[in-house]
Amino acid sequence: MLSERLENLHPYVPGEQPKDRIYIKLNANENPFPPSKNVAKAIKKSVSCHREKLRLYPDPDSVELRTAIADMLNSTGGVLCNSQSAKKELGFKITPQMIFCGNGSDEVLSFVFYTFFGSRCPLVLPEFTYSFYPVYCGFYNIQMKKIPLKNDWGLDTDKMLSESEKNNSPIIFANPNAPTGIALKRAEVESFLKKIPSDRILVVDEAYADFGEESCLSLLKDYKNLVIVRTFSKSFSFAGMRLGFSVANPELINSIFTVKNSFNHFPVDFLAQTAGKAACENYSYYEENAKKIVNERNLLTEFLRSKNWFVIESKTNFIFAKKDGMGGTSIYEAVKKAGILIRHFDTPGIDDFVRITIGTKNQMDRLKKVLAEI
Repeated sequence: MLSERLENLHPYVPGEQPKDRIYIKLNANENPFPPSKNVAKAIKKSVSCHREKLRLYPDPDSVELRTAIADMLNSTGGVLCNSQSAKKELGFKITPQMIFCGNGSDEVLSFVFYTFFGSRCPLVLPEFTYSFYPVYCGFYNIQMKKIPLKNDWGLDTDKMLSESEKNNSPIIFANPNAPTGIALKRAEVESFLKKIPSDRILVVDEAYADFGEESCLSLLKDYKNLVIVRTFSKSFSFAGMRLGFSVANPELINSIFTVKNSFNHFPVDFLAQTAGKAACENYSYYEENAKKIVNERNLLTEFLRSKNWFVIESKTNFIFAKKDGMGGTSIYEAVKKAGILIRHFDTPGIDDFVRITIGTKNQMDRLKKVLAEI
């Protein structure tokens, strides 16, 4: 007999993964560029020179990888794509003890949910945000309090704070947000943190921060209740490798390790640790790719607005857009018929929109020709 807990589960539905036809795939926010050649070399070398390690369990604590991530974050100021004037030193050193690694940021989020959120008070989150958050709430029996976005599609931090104060509730949001693409400035997040008691957790999911100009990592120096979640899937072209991490003060990171090692003893595998370390050491390659993606994002935004589309200002590797007189389903189907996949969410309130992942220049040129005819 199935457990009654299955009644609360609503599985995550990923973007369409076609099997029978070759499409230009702009529906999963994957990076259009391959990982650095250094990554491939590191994997090849590990397999050929260190075959013995494949029969052994990997480092359960990912020590070398966590060190490489810390070095990369300290070197970049936490963001790959930023103008020189916007680049800011973190103001302190992120240490390996502040980092937890997992098999993709979704797994990291799972541990974060179990560690910091419970059933006694509802989790405060935006109404429209990453669709995996409600999945984990169902899995861990966590109540949710969804806060509507503002009229400009930005996060309503005042209402989130007010709701949090009612039950001493923790808060989570993606910054930049998904699927809207809007980002709060670091100063806005700090202003928000100043109003939150130090014993109340705020989780900021920075999956797309590398395509904006700011990260909240520097706030970790003064706010011990802040947990930041990052991923290699987007800016580091690792969607197929599965690697994510969280950054917080060491006490909170140790708590995540306790949870992880209590019911899931599967660490990041040896090859993923090797590849992740190589990627961090060659971060300049990914900086250039991020800049290319941001440039194409801005060009596509300008193009669509010139064609009377409504496009939300994005700080991510995708845009969220709609066109008056056409439903999101119609746009999705027309683009798919032309051999391109984009994302449509059949969710009331955003069902007129489509989400378009930014690809290469050639892919964007082809997409523009299709969209111009709609």
